[in-house]
Amino acid sequence: MTAGPRPLSVARIKQRLSGTRMPSNPRMALLPADSPRWPASFLARVARGLTPAGVLIPIMERDIGLSVLLTQRSAELNLHAGQVSFPGGRMEESDPDIAATALRETHEEIGIAPELVDIAGFLHPSPTVTGYSVTPVVGVVAPEATITLDEREVEAAFEVPLAFLMDEANQQHSTRQFEGVELAIVEFNYADRRIWGATATMLLQLRKILLIQ
Repeated sequence: MTAGPRPLSVARIKQRLSGTRMPSNPRMALLPADSPRWPASFLARVARGLTPAGVLIPIMERDIGLSVLLTQRSAELNLHAGQVSFPGGRMEESDPDIAATALRETHEEIGIAPELVDIAGFLHPSPTVTGYSVTPVVGVVAPEATITLDEREVEAAFEVPLAFLMDEANQQHSTRQFEGVELAIVEFNYADRRIWGATATMLLQLRKILLIQ
């Protein structure tokens, strides 16, 4: 039986992400070399620049180890209704940078104040099929932080052990149709939660950085 990846510490996460930087242009999403065969119309939209957005990947320190906080979006929303996502949203003109966007939206959606988040690093902006370029901001949340949901946007918040998400054995593969093209996608299923789409893609990007040899 193959052992899973070694447990990650906060210090290790910060060390791995220490060389990352906030993107200079959050409108320009990055399509990795091993990305699926996207429709030409979507590639053209990515090349022109998408609407900038920021999300927080909240790392929680618990007695049993580190976990990642995720949310389930309200079923009443126009976009991504009912899906699992990280807290975050569209960049506003008043936001000085995309990190501020992620922290502001996190505070609005789940009540975690910006001063209780220690930013560890950044992932490359990821495109979404709804036209956003989403910059993931990885942050360690202070233990005293409490969760208060804005129920207009967030139906629930829950945590998944970081070790579960870092273990490749826990990912599943499926496909979906998008603009006439069949795309291969990865998803995680934890308890009764399905984590897929852009959220799963961001987790894969995080895993690649944290577990690189």
